[in-house]
Amino acid sequence: MPALNPYLNFNGNTEEVFNFYKSVFGGEFATVMRFKDTPSEHPMPETEGNKIMHIALPIGKVNVLMGSDVPPSYPQATHGSDFYISISADSEEEAKKLFEGLSQGGNVVMPLSKAFWGALFAMFSDKFGIQWMVSYDYNRQQ
Repeated sequence: MPALNPYLNFNGNTEEVFNFYKSVFGGEFATVMRFKDTPSEHPMPETEGNKIMHIALPIGKVNVLMGSDVPPSYPQATHGSDFYISISADSEEEAKKLFEGLSQGGNVVMPLSKAFWGALFAMFSDKFGIQWMVSYDYNRQQ
């Protein structure tokens, strides 16, 4: 059964927001990736390098609150476009099935493909405008 987690987008203050959430929920970040530390065909300006590309804060036994900064070259997050529902599939086949089903009639931003961080990953909105991320982590322990 896939896990569903919220994925929040911010216009440059993700680190501040997640440090606040960490102070409330406790725990430690499972992941903190900055734009300057990621390979890219379109490098970020130096002024944006320290911004958060991906951050994950486990909450409880199975929930993970995740987020990122929206690069200035992308449409900025507004209420309604500032979150995704992230699905972590149990297999490559399940990720493909979920992507194909949910994206049908929608708008694919990033097609399902292998990502540099070791996952099969896609971003899209469904035909109702709800934003989704589907991933299967090849490094996940079964």
